[in-house]
Amino acid sequence: MAMSMQGEVILPADGATVWSALNDPEVLKACIPGCQELQKLSDTEFQATAKIAVGPVKATFKGGVRLTDLNPPSSYTISGEGQGGVAGWARGGAKVRLEDVEGGTRLVYDVEALVGGKIAQLGGRLINGVAKKYADEFFANFAKILSPAQTAA
Repeated sequence: MAMSMQGEVILPADGATVWSALNDPEVLKACIPGCQELQKLSDTEFQATAKIAVGPVKATFKGGVRLTDLNPPSSYTISGEGQGGVAGWARGGAKVRLEDVEGGTRLVYDVEALVGGKIAQLGGRLINGVAKKYADEFFANFAKILSPAQTAA
């Protein structure tokens, strides 16, 4: 089943700080809902393990993430795929773009993904709702880490 999601968020930091955080495995691990492990294999490759729940289906997904089309500190494409055992699989990517705005940086994202297995049988409305919830949670965590009070600590 295919899904797509677009959005943007204003982050309370300059573009260089946001770019650096988007490439820091410790920051990403702290922000990704359910992330148990995130290893940096190279400047453009990561390996991740995350526990997710979509309705009644709960699974631990393991997979790889690649960064391509790098244009620091303005944009990149992130793509990956993961296996969740009997729950299914996921594969997709996102184009991420940063723009300077007053008071911080606008992060714009455009996601395309495919899911299969038990998770895909749950239906698009549920999957899209959960994906939006996870995206909102990621960006709330990311903005909190980038906030001036947190950065100073």
